This record gives sequence, structure tokens and C-alpha cells, in this order.
Amino acid sequence: MNGMGGAEAGPAVFAGTVFVLFGGALLLWTGVRVRHRAPVADGAGLVASAALAAFFGAVFLLAGVWCFTRL
Repeated sequence: MNGMGGAEAGPAVFAGTVFVLFGGALLLWTGVRVRHRAPVADGAGLVASAALAAFFGAVFLLAGVWCFTRL
């Protein structure tokens, strides 16, 4: 353990799981919407909204992986 006690491992696992699930789901949903040429966000351009959603999906996915590396 990288200095993290047992009491802190539980919240890190929970946060990591939530981040990974949300980021992965956001990337999957964005990919499906783009593949069907459907709008990713209401009132926004397809390219801009898809790029922004993909960016934040990747950020959440990396945040989850970072949480798991802290264990």
C-alpha cells in the first residue's frame, strides 16, 4: 500500500469504480450517438459536442484508473 491505510482503501475503490463506470458509459454512449449521426447534446454541433463528451469521458476514465493506482 502506498501509505494508504485500510480505512481509506474503501472510498478509493468506490470512487475509482464510479469514475470508470461513468467515463466508460459516456464514451460508449457518445460513440453510439456519433455512429448513428444523432446529436450528442441538444442545440450543439455534432463535432463539438462529440469532442467535448469524448474528452470528459476520457478524463473520468483516467480519474478512475488514478484512484485504483492509489491503493
